[in-house]
Amino acid sequence: MAIEVRIPTILRSYTDGAKAVEGSGATLAELFADLDSRHAGIQERIVDKDNGSQLRRFVNVYLNDEDVRFLEGIATPLSDGDSVTILPAVAGGMR
Repeated sequence: MAIEVRIPTILRSYTDGAKAVEGSGATLAELFADLDSRHAGIQERIVDKDNGSQLRRFVNVYLNDEDVRFLEGIATPLSDGDSVTILPAVAGGMR
């Protein structure tokens, strides 16, 4: 099962600069574990193991343009040909 994962600039050091990589898994959790097996350390930047292996607070993940927090979170099922986008949340600014 091939799933395209779009990588934000901040995490591209884990993927040797690649903007997108392929992975596999029946769920997002399995996909992130698969990615970590080839791109060591990336899963730790996305998943908070100290918080029940949930997505980190300031990381947004989209499955085919839908926020997975409104689906099944890290347990969201995946299908062949899906597209997953990882985006760090942006905060701050000036008054």
